[in-house]
Amino acid sequence: MKVQIMLAVAACAMIAQAQQAQPTDAAAELAKKLANPVAALISVPLQYNEDGNLGPNDDGSKSVLNVQPVTPFSLTQDWNLIVRTIVPLIDQHDLPEKGQDQSGMGDVVQSFFFSPKVPVGGWILAAGPVGLYPTASDDMLGGEKWGAGPTVLALQQGGPWTYGVLGNHIWSVAGQDERADISLSFVQPFLSYITKTKTTLGVNTESTYDWENSAWAVPVNVTVAQLLKIGPQIFQVTLGARYWAESPESGPEGWGARAGLTFLFPK
Repeated sequence: MKVQIMLAVAACAMIAQAQQAQPTDAAAELAKKLANPVAALISVPLQYNEDGNLGPNDDGSKSVLNVQPVTPFSLTQDWNLIVRTIVPLIDQHDLPEKGQDQSGMGDVVQSFFFSPKVPVGGWILAAGPVGLYPTASDDMLGGEKWGAGPTVLALQQGGPWTYGVLGNHIWSVAGQDERADISLSFVQPFLSYITKTKTTLGVNTESTYDWENSAWAVPVNVTVAQLLKIGPQIFQVTLGARYWAESPESGPEGWGARAGLTFLFPK
């Protein structure tokens, strides 16, 4: 798919054309909302990840473009519903064995966060259900199982800092009997700092524990993101690196790359 080249060219072009058109206070508020996964802000993040050293002989590679629209709904005077959807577009080579390649859509994960509009004791809290949908276009790109479980989030924002943790657990509840059952715990602690130029420096881990196979996958991500504007369109460009501190057998090893482009639609 050569997604990494397209993203890099698009990001460079946009940065070159970007103009500072947002008032300082409004831009700072947008950058702060972007650091909050359950902010009441319509956005469409495009997140690209590339990893290598996969497969039994460490010669496989995998790139994933996650399309992650976020849609907030005001339920009552006190509560919001934030719907976060992750649609993975996958391109992998020499997996599961050398000479085998697949490209297409993976399984969709969708979270429904019910969140108070006012922080509770200084904490922004959210919880709700998460669903796994067997939408993979190739049986090697998904688990062919329906899944469900709970998801929770807690974070604090003070000055330029945002820190917190997001987590969920998904059990398979239906699907192809011949495919393995799913029982996955996901934990994402995160920390970010927003500079006066609306540059966000971030670090997180996106740890997954597979209870069926007793295996951890722990990529550590370090990113730099910049808020920009071209005409009426506000967006954020992200670049970063990831290191696999732990991975399952035949999983990725060493360093990987991350890039992102998030389109914002503030009210």
